[in-house]
Amino acid sequence: MFKKNERRKHAEIGTGSVADIAFLLLIFFLVATTIDTDKGIQAKLPPYEEEPVDMIIHNRNVLSVLINANDELLVESENDEISNLKERTKEFVLNPNEKENLSMNPVNAVVSLKSDRGTSYNAYIQVYNELRAAYNEIHDEIAMQRYGKSYDDLDFEFKKDIRSDFPLVISEAEPTDFAEK
Repeated sequence: MFKKNERRKHAEIGTGSVADIAFLLLIFFLVATTIDTDKGIQAKLPPYEEEPVDMIIHNRNVLSVLINANDELLVESENDEISNLKERTKEFVLNPNEKENLSMNPVNAVVSLKSDRGTSYNAYIQVYNELRAAYNEIHDEIAMQRYGKSYDDLDFEFKKDIRSDFPLVISEAEPTDFAEK
């Protein structure tokens, strides 16, 4: 029979493959996980030109928007609130009452956005979003008038037609130090 010092061996779980399983799980999660990345501001840049093209733009067709280092908004050299910017931009572009100080035609309208190097990112983005929102509302209103649908529900050809009649033109100047001037 059995001797006294011979005892039963205990049941063991093999741990040799635990490292392999952990490695495989790590690889799986690395491959299966998506990492959210910031896409930045979606803007279509003009094509590169070797020599700059001189464009003559009538002052009447330019809406000047400045953001200083204190995050104060100046629209046409007047202090204004960001909450008013969308409506002012729409009025400037559409010029429903045909005022002499607003754009002659939506095709010619240019919004000139200039900021100070000290402008906060938050203020810049708020102003930029208001300008984009103004054009989005214009596009949506025109789509409803012409086609009875919202701009997002239109086919590509109809969207292109609206964008050609009401182009989004935001001219962004290089940031400067307004305090130095």
